[in-house]
Amino acid sequence: MIKILHLSDIHMGSGFTHGRTNPETGLNTRLEDFVTTLGRCIDRAIAEAVDLVLFGGDAFPDATPAPFVKQAFAKEFRRLVDAEIPTVLLVGNHDQHSQGQGGASLGIYRTLGVPGFVVGDRLETHTIYTQNGPVQVITLPWLTRSALLTRPETEGLSLSEVNDLLIDRLKVAMEGLIRRLDPEIPTVLLAHLMADKASLGAERFLAVGKGFNIPLSLLIRPCFDYVALGHVHKHQNLNKSNDPPIIYPGSIERVDFSEEKEDKGFVLVELEKGRVKWEFCPLPVRSFSTIKVDVSEAEDPQGLLLKAIGKKKINDQVVRLIYQLRSEQIDLIENSRLHEALSAAHTYSIQAELVSQLARPRIPELDRHSIDPLGALKTYLDSREDLKEIEQDLMKAAEELLAGATVESEV
Repeated sequence: MIKILHLSDIHMGSGFTHGRTNPETGLNTRLEDFVTTLGRCIDRAIAEAVDLVLFGGDAFPDATPAPFVKQAFAKEFRRLVDAEIPTVLLVGNHDQHSQGQGGASLGIYRTLGVPGFVVGDRLETHTIYTQNGPVQVITLPWLTRSALLTRPETEGLSLSEVNDLLIDRLKVAMEGLIRRLDPEIPTVLLAHLMADKASLGAERFLAVGKGFNIPLSLLIRPCFDYVALGHVHKHQNLNKSNDPPIIYPGSIERVDFSEEKEDKGFVLVELEKGRVKWEFCPLPVRSFSTIKVDVSEAEDPQGLLLKAIGKKKINDQVVRLIYQLRSEQIDLIENSRLHEALSAAHTYSIQAELVSQLARPRIPELDRHSIDPLGALKTYLDSREDLKEIEQDLMKAAEELLAGATVESEV
């Protein structure tokens, strides 16, 4: 029996806006949260004496993280080297340069020849020799259209025709690897992808126009004993019959408020040829909490806000207070009292929204330079009650426009 720890989507260096500077270390407290949580994963791998660690991609928010962020990541994974636990690091979409040329943030581990570390930046089969026997790991990193197709091949094709061609090309490449597998050795597919049956969260906006959906039928193969996925931040099993299990472990920390209600963790796997057992292991991560109150009809809006805050256990949480009011109520709100009521939170933000469309204030989220176009549109539409009925249609139209523009630029 081979024991495997499967984790993914660390995104170390994300969410600094939800933290503060630790005066003792000089580091952002959210970076410290991510390091602590990754450390818990490594602790469990060592304590359980696992034979193999599989990382499903997206180590950082982008391909060029700050040196101190890379150092924090490497320090934790170095413990696996010291424990002689083989590790496969898969390249995700955030680990690649914008041009899609390799995984700059993880390639250093191959360049330095770190003992026991395999970097999966191409579709390839790796035979890993563990203390309890060999295991075959097929690595399928995040693929873009340009990785599989040339410009002449896609000239004059529609978006759906390009996607069909991509899937056909991937099927051929996968089949070639599958035919060369040793049928006596257990096999794991380690892939960073968007499966067409996955339940999505923020990923819906993170990857539009940058990749393509993989049909579940491509992953359900009798030669695979376990399918270890990355990219989707919500833990889920896409194949309830478990033949094979197709598992997103989810991200190990909450990146933003879109993941407020999601459990975070990793997966422990016990693997033999033809038999697998897996368990999701939740992690104790910092809570995010939204307090949303409509005080537009209240005689005492200040009192209603303080009451709503008082009902929540906000100690050490990342909190956002969103409240709706009328313009004539603005002078009834004493912001200093709101700040005092929220002071027990780890960090907090306050967002006031005017009910009157004519007096609507600028939406704070749209001032963030890092917000993507679809995320900006979603934020704007969420603030427009008069557009709720057509919100889905507008989002769908925007996705198609962005996807079409990306295809044209790549082909």
